[in-house]
Amino acid sequence: MKRILTAIVLIALVAALIFFGKMWMVTIAAALVAGLAAMEFRGFAESGGCPIPLWWTISAVALFFLATFFRPLDTITVVAFVTLVLFAVAAFRMSLERVLLQTAVGLLMLVYIAYPLTLIPQILNEENGTALLLFLFVCVWSGDIAALYIGKRFGRHKFSPRLSPNKTWEGAVASIVASCVFGMSLILLGDWLTQQNSSFMRLHTSEPWWVFLILAAMLNAAAQFGDLLESALKRGAGVKDSGTMLPGHGGILDRIDALLVAAPVLWFVIVLRDYFSLGSL
Repeated sequence: MKRILTAIVLIALVAALIFFGKMWMVTIAAALVAGLAAMEFRGFAESGGCPIPLWWTISAVALFFLATFFRPLDTITVVAFVTLVLFAVAAFRMSLERVLLQTAVGLLMLVYIAYPLTLIPQILNEENGTALLLFLFVCVWSGDIAALYIGKRFGRHKFSPRLSPNKTWEGAVASIVASCVFGMSLILLGDWLTQQNSSFMRLHTSEPWWVFLILAAMLNAAAQFGDLLESALKRGAGVKDSGTMLPGHGGILDRIDALLVAAPVLWFVIVLRDYFSLGSL
């Protein structure tokens, strides 16, 4: 019951932000989530014997989001700067054999957590951004739910026992099917609502349905890969959940691990679309 109630609250909050929130609101919300997830990642690093300074973790994530909001072309400069700062701190304060490891862990935190979440407001700001962002969340969440319940009930064949012993091929297939079904349902519903009432234009998409069917499968594959990546981090750190902040779900990272890989995949598709002038999604 806790898991279901938490999911309902999260879905309502995300939907409200996407539909009614301003860009700065979405950016702040994404930054807060990134900060909390980074704190959990910091716990992984500390368990592995490579703690990242708390002040650096908070400052690096905040600067990353500020650069993305105000000067998006300078985000690489920010990443380079904060990484060099961490390098210098590690060099003077850590034992020399841990300097490289701590710097690499800090950079991974930015690439793995902060960067994907900075893409959320950027996707929303794109043409058809509301529909695309909803599509992303629906594909990720529906696939995650299907994998959990179908895998538990019917799973027999292990998917990746070394990284995640509970995941099965049956759950993985059900996850892809669910993402395609619910993702396409959202697109078709959006098109239908747009025809009925112009106030739903934000749910309108321009590409043919089969494009979104392929995209749903791609996002689901990325989401499942992201789930396995976080499992690798947890098993390496010797922890079961990334945290306890979300009742029934564990930590923030446990809830967004799939999104952290799926969001960059969607952004890459958008970048390719714009570069080759392939129309709009």
